Formats: sequence, C-alpha cells, structure tokens
Amino acid sequence: MKKNGWMALNLIVGLFLSLAVYGCAGSQEMATPTETDVDESAGMEGTDIIAEEIEPIQPKQMTDIFFDFDRFDLSPDDRAVLADNAAWLENNPGAKVQIQGHCDNRGSNEYNLALGDRRAKSAYNYLINLGVSASRISTISYGEEMPQCTQLTEGCWAKNRRAYFNVK
Repeated sequence: MKKNGWMALNLIVGLFLSLAVYGCAGSQEMATPTETDVDESAGMEGTDIIAEEIEPIQPKQMTDIFFDFDRFDLSPDDRAVLADNAAWLENNPGAKVQIQGHCDNRGSNEYNLALGDRRAKSAYNYLINLGVSASRISTISYGEEMPQCTQLTEGCWAKNRRAYFNVK
C-alpha cells in the first residue's frame, strides 16, 4: 500500500477508536469521588521509586561579594560573606563552586579581564585559607562581558563589580 493509503487507514482507525471511547464515556454517569472513595495508594503499584532514594535539590546558598571601583581587596563584610560561603560548602561536601570575577564596563577589555581574575582569585584564596579544598573551587574572569546591570550609573556599575559563586 502506498504511503498515502497507510495514512488514510490510520486516520480512519483513529477516528473510529475516538468515537468508540467518547460514545461509551458519554453513556455513563460520572460519579464524583468522596473522601472515603479515594485510595491514597492508588496509582503507586508497579513503581520502584522509594522516597529515600530521591535526593532533594539544594538551592544555591552562596552569596556574591562586591568590590569598590578598581579594587580587588576584601572588605570585612566580604570576609564575613565568604565565611558563610565556606560554612555552606562544608555542609554540602558534594558541591563545587566556580567563582566568576566581574567588572563594570569602564576600562579596556584586557584590563577588566585581569581585574576580574584578581577578584575571583582573592575570594578563592580566602576560601582556601578558611579550609575549603582547592579541588572544589575554580575561577574564571568574565571582565565586563556579563553585566548584571546595563545602565550607565554608579549604582549599576557597583552591581557589576562582583565575584559571583556558581554552585555546581
């Protein structure tokens, strides 16, 4: 049979089955289940999933730090945030983190890539000093390439001068 003949046959069989199903369903009264009619275990037969085997997804619990213009040194507030980030990593031993260094769009691309690298490395070194294993942390600089804010204002530039913690 040609391809068009098979398609027509499939269409006719499909229509026939649809009419049969809807015709039978329309002739019966639909009952609304009551609380006593509902079997809570219904639908669970044949499933091999055990609730204990499903590991909950951990939300990102690490906080970004922000830098002053043209700086990569850590403020006391940044150190407190990094201590919290180190504690989170200690409580989540399977997690790894990529520290991304970012800058505002002032300065050349080369300068901002180098500054972003220094920002990521300053956070990296501080976490290592707090006892986080170096094998769990990587760094990358995006310079000015991935801004969080695109307005040309000081408030917006301040949001872009950051170390972002991408939990993996």
